[in-house]
Amino acid sequence: MTAASPPPAPQSRGGRWIQHWDPEDETFWNETGEKIARRNLLFSVLSEHIGFSIWTMWSVLVLFMGPEYGLTPADKFLLTSMVTLVGAVVRVPYTFAVAVFGGRNWTIVSAGLLLVPTVAAFAVMEPGTSFSTFLLVGLLAGIGGGNFASSMTNINAYFPLRKKGWALGLNAGGGNIGVPVIQLAALAIIGASGGPRVLLGIYIPLIVVAAVLAALYMDNLASVKNDTGAAKDAARDAHTWIMAFLYIGTFGSFIGYSFAFGQVLQNQFDRTPLEAAYVTFIGPLLGSLIRPVGGSLADRYGGARITLWNFVAMGAATSVLIVASMQKSLALFTVAFVVLFVLTGLGNGSTYKMIPGIFQAKALAKGLGGEEAAAYGRRLSGASMGLIGAVGALGGVGINLAFRQSFLSYGSGTAAFVAFLACYAVCFAVTWAVYLRRPAAGRGDTAAATEEKRQLSYARV
Repeated sequence: MTAASPPPAPQSRGGRWIQHWDPEDETFWNETGEKIARRNLLFSVLSEHIGFSIWTMWSVLVLFMGPEYGLTPADKFLLTSMVTLVGAVVRVPYTFAVAVFGGRNWTIVSAGLLLVPTVAAFAVMEPGTSFSTFLLVGLLAGIGGGNFASSMTNINAYFPLRKKGWALGLNAGGGNIGVPVIQLAALAIIGASGGPRVLLGIYIPLIVVAAVLAALYMDNLASVKNDTGAAKDAARDAHTWIMAFLYIGTFGSFIGYSFAFGQVLQNQFDRTPLEAAYVTFIGPLLGSLIRPVGGSLADRYGGARITLWNFVAMGAATSVLIVASMQKSLALFTVAFVVLFVLTGLGNGSTYKMIPGIFQAKALAKGLGGEEAAAYGRRLSGASMGLIGAVGALGGVGINLAFRQSFLSYGSGTAAFVAFLACYAVCFAVTWAVYLRRPAAGRGDTAAATEEKRQLSYARV
């Protein structure tokens, strides 16, 4: 009997391109694939982590900007809103850049681009600079938000289906932690009587190191192709936009509160920059670390169920924030805000876990089965994740604009929290109505639509 031939080893051409990549082949994965995939994951996380830090650096810089800078609280909230907006918008082209340029190549480029907003901020960060200049430079920082989308797309291609949850969770969590890390760095610098240029000066060489390490140790996969048809199909599917709305409630809250927490403490409770910095990093840190837990709970109990009750808990925490805000209780306000951060992290994990289940259920409703159904689900869920991530980040824009208007109109953030409470109530209703309510044929439903409802009720979305 002739022994089976071993799988071909990865072959590279100029620029570290790998021609053969089959992670679903266990022999290939165990002998060569896993080592390469983990190496690429490590340096992808590093680049994405710094990208998150640069994206959210203005949440820290505004704490340094005292009265001598001539900016009002409304100016600062508008500035952080626009930075968040750019970070959301660039996620769409960044999602498809990996297939155009290659994962390694685009990681080098996207890491190097982070020098532009960092050096620009270093140059203008001084009293006397106009608000319009700060706004323009702040907009440049938004490109750091795109690194998440391209990093997730790249790493998704390296790992087999059975390992994707772990790999993507680690990749996302490692990136999100860039938010509290830059806030911790700011705390240390403020405590040492340093200034914003010291903080920016630390990150400039780190960006160079990330780009160089990506060039030395990462790879491109020749098998990754830009499936524009999948993107169009995902954009036409109602569930893409439903999940994008739910992701506004979870990740939008996480990134929006990350930008706004310190400013709210300063403006509503008269905290100094140092006093605000002592606590602002705690919420984003815990929210990042707990994201994989949300995914794990979704695996066990179903993503829709965890997401539903998570929105209930987010509503409860927001209600406590309203009470604490009205009573001017700093201790209660801080604890409730940190709890809310934790819940946004849980929701980030559970909502993203819903997406593959939804498109798997749609495949079954179409009469597909086996590998054909799995391939359909992977194709649509992968394409939809970029759109969902981009729209979800827009929630951060809404949160900062809501705080801006609340402080302009009432001098506190209470009215904004009331608006957020209403939003979480709508998210709860949508989750229940679409993914958990007992299915019934609607008026005018086709047989396919009725079957889709039935499959969604069975799937652990």
